[in-house]
Amino acid sequence: MLEELDIRNLGPIREATIAPAAGMTAITGETGAGKSMLLSAIRLVSGGAAESSRVSAGADEAWAQAIFALSDDAVASEHSGDTNDAGSGDADSGFTGAAAAVAKAHDAGVDPEDGELFLSRTVRASGRSRAVLGGKSVPRSVLGAIAGELVTIHGQTDQLKIAASSRQREFLDRVAGDEAELAAYRKAWDALAAMDERLERLRSQESSARQQADYLRESIDRINRIDPQPGEDEELKARRERIENAADIAQGVGSALGALDASQVDVDAADGASAVELINHAVTSLRAIRVGGTFSEQADRLESINADLGDVVFALSQELGDEGSVEDLDQINGRIHELGDLARRWGPTLADVLAWRDKAAFDLEDLDASPEKVAELESERQTLYDAALAAADVLSAARVAAAADLGARVTEELGSLAMLGASLEVRVTPRDKADDPLGPYGRDDIAFLFTPFEGSPQLPMGKSASGGELSRLMLALELVAADTRGGADQTFIFDEVDAGVGGKAAVELGKRLARLARSAQVIVVTHLAQVASWADAQFVVTKEPSDADDDDLGVVTTIAEVNGETRVHEIARMLSGSESEASLDHARELLSDSRLTLPLAGAGAAGD
Repeated sequence: MLEELDIRNLGPIREATIAPAAGMTAITGETGAGKSMLLSAIRLVSGGAAESSRVSAGADEAWAQAIFALSDDAVASEHSGDTNDAGSGDADSGFTGAAAAVAKAHDAGVDPEDGELFLSRTVRASGRSRAVLGGKSVPRSVLGAIAGELVTIHGQTDQLKIAASSRQREFLDRVAGDEAELAAYRKAWDALAAMDERLERLRSQESSARQQADYLRESIDRINRIDPQPGEDEELKARRERIENAADIAQGVGSALGALDASQVDVDAADGASAVELINHAVTSLRAIRVGGTFSEQADRLESINADLGDVVFALSQELGDEGSVEDLDQINGRIHELGDLARRWGPTLADVLAWRDKAAFDLEDLDASPEKVAELESERQTLYDAALAAADVLSAARVAAAADLGARVTEELGSLAMLGASLEVRVTPRDKADDPLGPYGRDDIAFLFTPFEGSPQLPMGKSASGGELSRLMLALELVAADTRGGADQTFIFDEVDAGVGGKAAVELGKRLARLARSAQVIVVTHLAQVASWADAQFVVTKEPSDADDDDLGVVTTIAEVNGETRVHEIARMLSGSESEASLDHARELLSDSRLTLPLAGAGAAGD
C-alpha cells in the first residue's frame, strides 16, 4: 500500500505530501491544475525516465519519495524459505506483489524498516538523476522492478503491462488459480531442459573435450589401481619410523622390562631384583606386621601400584619383536611414494584424491559422447518430454476453462461501464506440436482480444481502444480477478478512466472502483463527482498565483485533502462549476448515496 507520497520542486508543485487512504482515493481539481504531476512523481519513483524540464523553475533539483507499507506476511516472506519457481510474478523468487518487492529489495541489499519500503528519486536541473532505495543508491531499474510489484498505473500515456503476452499469461494463471498445475509442469520442464542442455554439450564436443575425457579416464584408472585409503599415508609413515628406529626401540623396551619384571626378558637373575619383585617383597613385609591401620593401607596401595606396573609390563612386552624387517621397509617406502604422487597431482590429501576421482567419474559421463551414450540420453529425453507434454495438457485445460469464464465476466462488467457492445475474448491456443510446443510456462499462446464497440474487429489489447476505454477494461479485469482470487497486494492508479463517461454510467464506474478498493488500494484521477464521491479520501489539486516575490513560477500548485463541508464544496464544484445551495445539496446527497454495501469478497457483477 502507498502510505505516503512526498514531492518537492516538480513542475508547478513546490512541496506536497499525500497520504492516500487504504481503500479508494480520488485526486480532483480543475483542468491544468497539475494533477498529472502526481502521476509524474509515481513514475519517477517507479524508475521512469527523468526529464530535467520537469524541475520547477529556479530550483536545482526535483525530488519525489514514495513510502510503501507492507503486510507482515510480505515482510516475513523473504525469510520463509519459499523459493518455489512456479507461478506468476517474480520468476526468481516465486513471490508476487509485495512479497516479490521485498525479495527484490533484499537482493539489492535493502530490507524493509518497520514494515516500510522507501523509494525516492532526485532529478537535477542539469545532470543525471539519482535513485535511492531505503537510503541506498541503486540503479533506477531496481526501483522499476520493485515499484512494478507494488503499483500498476492504468492510463493513456502508460504502456499497459498486460499488453505483453507474458503478462496476459500471468493474469490468466492468477485468475485460474492453477498454481499446482503450473508447479507440476515447471518441475517436468526443468528436468527436460536440463537433459536438453546435457545433450547439447555432448553433441557439440570438439577434440579438446575428447582429450579431457581421455585424461579423466586415465587418471581414474591410475587412482583405482593404487587404491588409496583415507589416512593410509600417515599410518605408513608412522610404521616406517618404527622400523627405522627398531634398534633403539628394542634396547629401550628391553631395559625397561628388565627393570620392571626380569622374567619378561633374558636377563641374568644376578643382575638384581626387578621393580615388581621389590614391591611384592615390600607388600609381604607390611602384611607381616600384625598391627593394622596405616600399614595395611600402604600395603593395599603398593598392590595397586603393582597391578598398574603389570599393565605397563604387558603393553611393553607386546612391542618387542614388532618392528618389521628391511624388506618391510622397502615395501612401505614404495607405497608411500605412490600415495605421495597421487596427493601431489590431485591432493593435497588422500581424501581430496578420492573426492576428485568421484567427481571426475561423473564429469566423464558428460564427456563421453559415444553414439551409445547419446542414444541412451535421447531415450531418457523422450520420456521426460512425454511427461512434460502431459503436464502441459493438464495446465492448458485449466487455462481454457478460466479463459472462457474471464472473458464472459469482463464483458458483463464492461456493459456497466458505459461500454455497451464491448467485449473481451481470452484465447488459449496450443502451439504447433511440429515446432516443439513446450516452453517454460506450458504449450499455450494466450491472447487478450478486445472489441471496443459492436461491429469492431477484435484487436490485441493496447491497439484497439482509447486510453479511457483501456482504463475501464483494466478496471473490469482487476474486478473479476479480485472477485475470483481475492485482493491483489498492490496499488492501482487509474487515469482518464472516466473519459467519455457520464450520468448513471459514471455512478457505476465509481461503485466499481470502490468495490476494487475493498481488496486493493485504488487511486483515481477523475473529473467526475459521481466517481470522486465513492472515495474514502479526496485530495484537491489547486493552482493559484504565487504570493512570493522570488517565485520564478508565478503560480503555485497546492494539494490538500478535503473533508466534511470542504469536500461537499469540492463535489459541488465538480457537479456544476458553482457552489450554490442547490449544488451543495446535490453534493451532500451524492456523498450520502455513495456508500458501498457489497461484501468484502465474492462480489457479484454490475448492479449488486
